[in-house]
Amino acid sequence: MHQGTTPLRITRRAGALAAGALIALLAGCGTESGTKAAKADRTRAPAPSVQPVPAGLPGMPPVLDPKDIYAADRPGQLSPVVRKFPSRVYVPNTNDNTVSVIDPKTYEIVETIEVGVQPQHVVPSWDLKTLWVNNNRGHTLTPINPANGEAGEPVEVHDPYNLYFTPNGKHAVVMASLDRELVFRDPHTMDRVKTTPVSCYGVNHADFSADGRYFIVSCEFSAELLKVDTEKMEVVGQQTLPFDGAMPQDVKISPDGKTFYIADMMAHGVWVLDGEKFTTPTLMPTGEGAHGLYISRDSKEMYIPNRGEGSISVFDFTRNELTKKWWLPDGGSPDMGGVSADGRVLWLSGRYDAEVYAIDTSSGEQLARIPVGDGPHGLAVYPQPGRYSLGHTGVFR
Repeated sequence: MHQGTTPLRITRRAGALAAGALIALLAGCGTESGTKAAKADRTRAPAPSVQPVPAGLPGMPPVLDPKDIYAADRPGQLSPVVRKFPSRVYVPNTNDNTVSVIDPKTYEIVETIEVGVQPQHVVPSWDLKTLWVNNNRGHTLTPINPANGEAGEPVEVHDPYNLYFTPNGKHAVVMASLDRELVFRDPHTMDRVKTTPVSCYGVNHADFSADGRYFIVSCEFSAELLKVDTEKMEVVGQQTLPFDGAMPQDVKISPDGKTFYIADMMAHGVWVLDGEKFTTPTLMPTGEGAHGLYISRDSKEMYIPNRGEGSISVFDFTRNELTKKWWLPDGGSPDMGGVSADGRVLWLSGRYDAEVYAIDTSSGEQLARIPVGDGPHGLAVYPQPGRYSLGHTGVFR
């Protein structure tokens, strides 16, 4: 559920310089029921078009493998920056104004951190050194030091529903959902650099192209998508999704960098978009309340939690189709999350059930169901492999 909206309670049953220098440095939400049946009844996504990858955004670390933009995210490939950080799961409890910190080895809460009003997501910084808690209605960001779990002084930032970082690390991008703005800021001080007003309503999630030169943004409340030029910090494309009552959520690009996927909790599936052409996307039905999108450590699969029915759909990139569906025992409301550093566990918040789920990625078995605060949302698994963070709950490249 989005900020400023009273959550709908459902039952358990219903319910991411010079190139050489950078490499050296880095070595290292709405209601739940749909209004119409999906217009397409299929589990196979349309075959992506083949396009060359142009030169990258100036200052962006080069992609390690042109065929797989997630090549730096393999198990064990922890940056020296994060290698000594304790492994933790940070869970923002939107209605409690706290962050629950879970030890993934014991499945126990080891700390509860008081933060600002309505924390939505816990976001790793581009340089991997800080976790930013997005206190949406408190209009602040709370920094957490992942080395010791200590929270610092809040930084004033208006309407920070979600937070991203440009692939070159030059700017932070605040998704100011109710302000109807994309706010480009200094990634360290969070001082405002440029404000880009948008005509759509409810900007909330995004992902960047393989070359980093543009990013696709979902507009939750007006059923629209934006295409934004990263360098110019300007909207260069806008379209309305072809589904009555659509409500787009998480955005993720395919490993080969050719296709964008957009989860839609009211169309009950995932939109498949050609980002370069920005033509009308095609809907791939997955399940009621499709919400998050997470890539496996081997880049072969994508996990799609269906919040409204308590399931996770699994999409196979090689076969270009949905191959599995895992159901949570006793139902649930799987929402946002992330994959463990070794790739063996998918962690998801149970948005309407005050709990967190740990799911075996090889079998879909539920490993743990952990009680947390009220309204758990964009949890971050940290640390994770990768050279730098693009934001959200941990999108690494």
